[in-house]
Amino acid sequence: MLQEVQVKVLDQRIGRQFPELGYCSQDAAGLDLIACLDQPYQLMPQETLLVPTGIAIYIQNNAYAAKILPRSGLGHKKGIVLGNSVGLIDADYQGPLMVSCFNRSREAYVITPGERIAQLIFIPIQRPNLITVSEFTATSERGTGGFGSTGRF
Repeated sequence: MLQEVQVKVLDQRIGRQFPELGYCSQDAAGLDLIACLDQPYQLMPQETLLVPTGIAIYIQNNAYAAKILPRSGLGHKKGIVLGNSVGLIDADYQGPLMVSCFNRSREAYVITPGERIAQLIFIPIQRPNLITVSEFTATSERGTGGFGSTGRF
């Protein structure tokens, strides 16, 4: 079980001018990440911006990683999603966390300093031994069937 993750605050406005890093409810799975911008930024349709979060983390335990995920409300209501779909943070990374914000809508969206723009979750990682084979030991029902091969409901 992951007990501790080191967090380095890179932007001194966090906890003062901007919200403190934390979970927004007792049962929240993700930590909200905020936009540590110096001024509002108008993100135009189809534009991507790399937004600093003002923090760095160090997980230290390679049995875990972190994922940066979009906030569902921003994606559904405003069309603001992650430009890279999901951000993966390895256990040995110690640099600043950045969020790739992509505006998939037809309207400009203003990202304001301190706004919650993404969320961070921690996940367990499995690293199995990879065995090179010339043939698989058994044939599955699906076999090599690819895109769309399992049909629709």
